[in-house]
Amino acid sequence: HRAKTRKQAVFRPNNRKSSHRKQVMAQNSFFQQMEALLDANPVPPSEWIEYYKSMQPEVLHYHNHNDDSMPELIRNPSPARIIELALRYEGDTANLTSTGALAVRSGAKTGRSPKDKRIVQNDASKDNVWWGPVNIPLTHQAFMINRERAIDYLRTQKRLFVIDAYAGHDKDYRMKIRIVCTRAYHALFMRDMLIPCPEDELNDFVPDFVIYNAGTFPANRYVDGMTSSCSVDLNLERAEMVVLGSQYAGEMKKGVLTLMMYKMPMAGQLCLHSSATEDMRTGETTLFFGLSGTGKTTLSADPRRLLIGDDEHVWTEKGIFNIEGGCYAKCCNLTEEKEPEIYRAVKYGAIIENVVLDETTHEVDYDDLSITENTRCAYPLSHIPNAKAHPVGQHPNNVVLLVCDAAGVLPLVSKLTREQVIYHFVAGFTSKLAGTEMGITEPQPTFSSCYGEPFLMMHPLVYANQLADKLEKHGSDAWLLNTGWLGSTGKRCPLKYTRAIVDAIHSGELKNAQYGTDTVFGLHYPLNVSGVPPEILVPDNNWDDKVAFKAMQKKLATQFVEAFKKKGFADTVPPEVLAVSPKA
Repeated sequence: HRAKTRKQAVFRPNNRKSSHRKQVMAQNSFFQQMEALLDANPVPPSEWIEYYKSMQPEVLHYHNHNDDSMPELIRNPSPARIIELALRYEGDTANLTSTGALAVRSGAKTGRSPKDKRIVQNDASKDNVWWGPVNIPLTHQAFMINRERAIDYLRTQKRLFVIDAYAGHDKDYRMKIRIVCTRAYHALFMRDMLIPCPEDELNDFVPDFVIYNAGTFPANRYVDGMTSSCSVDLNLERAEMVVLGSQYAGEMKKGVLTLMMYKMPMAGQLCLHSSATEDMRTGETTLFFGLSGTGKTTLSADPRRLLIGDDEHVWTEKGIFNIEGGCYAKCCNLTEEKEPEIYRAVKYGAIIENVVLDETTHEVDYDDLSITENTRCAYPLSHIPNAKAHPVGQHPNNVVLLVCDAAGVLPLVSKLTREQVIYHFVAGFTSKLAGTEMGITEPQPTFSSCYGEPFLMMHPLVYANQLADKLEKHGSDAWLLNTGWLGSTGKRCPLKYTRAIVDAIHSGELKNAQYGTDTVFGLHYPLNVSGVPPEILVPDNNWDDKVAFKAMQKKLATQFVEAFKKKGFADTVPPEVLAVSPKA
């Protein structure tokens, strides 16, 4: 019985007696696609099928019946099937938690490796890409060497998982994504994070973009452009991504976001590193922008609002839509009391990364960060009770820029003018939190344009101008929300106060509030917010040493100005935007 079950999950069309001719033809088409994908030839994806028809007419027939050299191809398996295989073949790095989630280890890499990301510099895209430390160019030849290395490794495996899914809930703009990977962990992760292709659409599924995840095999450091044994390479013209030397699943998720950051502006739409929620009664929506650790996922998990998505969205002429089919939340010090929706989402079908389990009960110790501070959980939207069934929404009424100020000098919340929105969106100040990237062990101030610089493909002003136009056209209110440290206390602002501020934004309370002004940053902050001690709303009240406050304030203002100049923004933004920069 087990053997039969396994065979049914494998899409190798070898049943000559099948009466389901249409299904067999569909499986043939899939197998033909996969044979093309797993062949290290230079033919671009758009020519896969024609290549095999004209150059290798016997390939399909031969492999259908006689060839055992192809790995077992497990296409779009159910979560139950993936978990079964994970426990069977990855038992040393996979286990079940007491709530039924699949606990996994990602190996040496427990965060993204942005310094190892490469973009192939081709004629068609070279004038559109923002080249530099974010998008490091790679030659076509070096990409093809890495691609062949990845494919050679994939073909040596006994089994491969193939996940066919969509990126984007709007059919007018969605992308068809195919992930080819060796680990069950990666298959379940991307099944959770994307939108699995329905079974009745698989027959006609031809990918727009393919991810070869050979992350369990290292890159060759002697290939031109490589700086380590890890390499994450994106080729826009071939519509392919190759992962070598990193088992951290977040590389695939952010690879899809990077793709959308290129494709959507080219189509005239705005791709955003943001979360989104919707008022259950009015349908009004809010976007939260921010880097990892600033609170996007946490603040979007609000039981009083519908969740549209927690991390990646596109703002079109129709409204907003979620790119993903799931959420990816930080689990560091997670408690049911502080974040009940996320805590309860860690159940069967979810994946939890790099956590420590009790050996007897398999309960997760969320306070044990001995493996990494970047412990995370991936789960489908359906694990959130108030997730919107069809995660699209109307044009946002509120846009919230999230920052995590570890210096403790910015106001907790500020109402932004149009010019301030552009300035702060382009500047993208926050503090990198421990664990979100390899080597980050304590908060570090950083300036990440558009609150998602590692994923930008075009110059930040492309996205900033699009955002400014949409804010003006739709009359959205904009806010700067600081989820960081309360002055010199060394403690982060309690989540209950941050939630109270968000409630005041949604209720309209802050529109009629009295405001004070920060003379250095020019930010206008409310003097009273329901549920928040008024004294902490004024930044210098959180410092016992006012001289130290002024010094830290000046230091941060200087960092703003220097970062803006260093990236060339001071010479490119309009004068009215530059005028709102901090007074260093």
